[in-house]
Amino acid sequence: MLTKFGWKLLQLSRALWMRTLAFAILAVATALIAIALKGFIPASLSGLIGSEAVDKILSILASSMLAVTTFSLSVMVTAHSSAANSLTPRATRLLIEDTTTQNALATFVGSFVYSLVGIIALSTGVYGDEGRVILFVVTIAVVVLIVGTILLWINHLARLSRFSEIADRVESAAMAAIVRRSEHPWLDGQRLDSLDDIPEGCQAIYSSATGYIQHIDVQALNQWADERKAQLYIACLPGSFVHPHRALLYSSVQSSDDEFKPLHNAITLGDTRSFDQDPRFGLLVMAEIASRALSPGINDPGTAIEVLGRGVRLISAWKVTPEDVSDYEIPYPRVWVPRVELEELFIDFFSPIARDGATMLEVQIRLQKSLGALAAIDTHFHHAALAAARRALARARSHIEFEPDQQALDGVFERLFGATEQAAGPGND
Repeated sequence: MLTKFGWKLLQLSRALWMRTLAFAILAVATALIAIALKGFIPASLSGLIGSEAVDKILSILASSMLAVTTFSLSVMVTAHSSAANSLTPRATRLLIEDTTTQNALATFVGSFVYSLVGIIALSTGVYGDEGRVILFVVTIAVVVLIVGTILLWINHLARLSRFSEIADRVESAAMAAIVRRSEHPWLDGQRLDSLDDIPEGCQAIYSSATGYIQHIDVQALNQWADERKAQLYIACLPGSFVHPHRALLYSSVQSSDDEFKPLHNAITLGDTRSFDQDPRFGLLVMAEIASRALSPGINDPGTAIEVLGRGVRLISAWKVTPEDVSDYEIPYPRVWVPRVELEELFIDFFSPIARDGATMLEVQIRLQKSLGALAAIDTHFHHAALAAARRALARARSHIEFEPDQQALDGVFERLFGATEQAAGPGND
């Protein structure tokens, strides 16, 4: 798992301004390198290029790249606004982190800065005839880069704000978090089955602020505990909403607040949830897309049905941790971490769709079939899928008044889970 420093670097690399700044710095260095290399150019080559050729090209770049950058920013803002209004505002964060968009904007801004630096340097006469040759060659390469970027950008614009594009990004982010947590069910720490298993006498460490846990640096926690021969028990997983009266951790050794400061620094809080260490958040965002589609203003059950298929794909990737965990490597043995329960994933994803699509027979039938598919994919999913199917069926029965529709939905449930219902008996799970 990533340390806090590594996670911060990852967040920094996703920032639009960071990539743009890197391209701008590279552009400045590229424009100035011709000054250092002009001594290597033979004088015979300097006469092949007109004295005003580079000036005109750089002037065209300076004026056109500013306009292209402004246009691209307006398109990006429009796409983000469309995604927030038609799907969910939580998806716009993934659009901002889109590498194609960032590379295009960074290329346009970098080209603009390069042309400005080149024009300024030419006006001072520091290049000379030999330096102009290098500057001309580099400028041609920049023009080729711009043309290629514009072609890619035009192709990307055609699908930037489409539902499938945004849903794919949400699904990819959710899938990465689910696979990562499945491979590291306790964030590389010890298994903590329940908060009730925390030994008595441990000192509670409360949150110093209010917000969502975005990242936990388990390595830093283990290092602190190892230095003091202590055991730490995590009470809140990434994605939890915490406040100064909610315990983040429990320590087996008693210490002062100053001693606990490194523990607070190892837990990153933010105003919003993050996809990276929070597999439940991706499922919630996916369910939000379906809920928005099922709203009376949009009334698009087809989108909700498509989202249900994506949810089945996501949850089926979840690996249920076995009771015997002797084969798991534990890099941080002094930190005890609770796991994400499978039932929570089912509730996070299926409950909002069952609620908002309670009156739509086609959505309810697809929901039951999705739960039946998960029950068939992995026997470990059966109990959670059955519980979710029962809740959805009970909710639909209270909203669907047309008797044939009720019978059709009951028939689907009986076909998928009827054998289990008869084996379990009434009222049993």
